[in-house]
Amino acid sequence: MSDAGADPARKIGSYDRGVAGPTLLLTGGVHGNEPAGAAAAGRVLDELQQRGVELRGRVVALRGNVGALASGVRYVDRDLNRGWSEGAIAATRARPLAARSAEDREQLALIDAFEEVERTATGPIVYVDLHTSSADGAPFLCLADTIDNRRLGLMTGVPIILGIEETIAGASLEWFADRGIAGLAIEGGQHADPAAVDHHVAAVWELLVGTGMVPVGAVDLAPHRARLRRAVGDAPPIVEITHRQAIVPEDEFRMRPGFVNFSRVARGALLATDRQGDLRAPAACHVVLPLYQELGEDGYFLARRVRGVWLWLAKQLRALRLGDLLPALPGIRRAPEDRNTLLADPRVARWFLVEVFHLLGFRKESERGALKAFSRRVSRPENRRL
Repeated sequence: MSDAGADPARKIGSYDRGVAGPTLLLTGGVHGNEPAGAAAAGRVLDELQQRGVELRGRVVALRGNVGALASGVRYVDRDLNRGWSEGAIAATRARPLAARSAEDREQLALIDAFEEVERTATGPIVYVDLHTSSADGAPFLCLADTIDNRRLGLMTGVPIILGIEETIAGASLEWFADRGIAGLAIEGGQHADPAAVDHHVAAVWELLVGTGMVPVGAVDLAPHRARLRRAVGDAPPIVEITHRQAIVPEDEFRMRPGFVNFSRVARGALLATDRQGDLRAPAACHVVLPLYQELGEDGYFLARRVRGVWLWLAKQLRALRLGDLLPALPGIRRAPEDRNTLLADPRVARWFLVEVFHLLGFRKESERGALKAFSRRVSRPENRRL
C-alpha cells in the first residue's frame, strides 16, 4: 500500500451477491467541490441493499479526493483529475514521502484501490467517474472513443461528448483507457443543484440494467428515464470537441455570464475575455463546460454535433479494421514503439487527415517535430460481453 494507506473514509461501499460478473466501479468527489457523485453512488448502493436486488457481478464505490471533499474545495495542492499518465504516476511514486502533495497521496491511495478492484474482478470492469460542473445545463458524459465505450454511453440516454478525454492530458479515465478498461465520466449538472444527484443515480441504474448486471424489471427505469429526458432537453445526442480554451491564472480569464452546457452560439459570439482581449467563437458551435469558478485549467470547450451516419460509418470501418491499413498510405507510418500510434506527415498526407484518423478511432493527438502523432485506445475483448 502507498503511504496514504487504506483510508476507511475513501470507500463509500460495495454490493456483491456472490455471482461472478462485471464490476461497476464508481468514483465521486475526485474534485472536492463536487460531492454529488459520492452522494449518488451511496444512494444507489443503499437502494440495491434495501431491495436485495439480484446482481451479476458487483458494485464498488469510492470517494476520490477525501481531503478536498472534507474542506469543500476543488483540490488542496493540485487537480486530482490530472497526472494519470504512466510517466506522471512514476514521477509521483519517485518523490520522497515528505515532498508528496496532498493530491499525490490521494492519487496513490486511489491507484491501490483501483488495482485491488482489478485483481479481484471476476469479469469485465466498467469505470464511471461522477462529476458536476460550475455551469448549469444538460448532463452529459465523456469517454475515450472506442466502440465499446460508445455502446455503454448510449445505454444511459445522456448526451456523449467525444474528444475531451483525448484533449485533456492525464485525466483519471486515461489510467483505465491505457489498460483497455471501459470507462465513462458523467457530468450530472451544476455543483449545488440537488438534481445532479438524481441524474447520476438515473444514469447508473441505466448502466446496471443495460449491462445485464441487474435483471430487467428489477428496478422501474421509467422515472429515471423521464428525469433524464427532461434534463437533456434538446441537447444534441453526440458532439465532438473542436477547441479547448486552456487557461492559467495569469491569463485573468473571465467567462461571459449566461452560458450553460450546450449553449448554441454563432460565429463571432463573445465568449470570454482575458488579458489579450476578447475571446470569440471561430464558428457556429456549442459551448461546453464554461468556467464559472476560480479554480480550473479549462476556460471552456467548443463542440460540433456528430450526425448518426458518421457514428454508423465509424462502427463499420473499425469493425473491418481499416485503421490497420493506414500505414500503407503516403506520408503515414506506424510509430516504432506503439502499434496503436501512427505518425503522419501533414505535408504529404493533407486531405482530411484529422477527420479520417478520428473516424477510425485515432483521436489522441500530439506533435513530434514536423509530424503529427495519432493514437487510438484498444478495448479488452471482455468488454464486448457488457
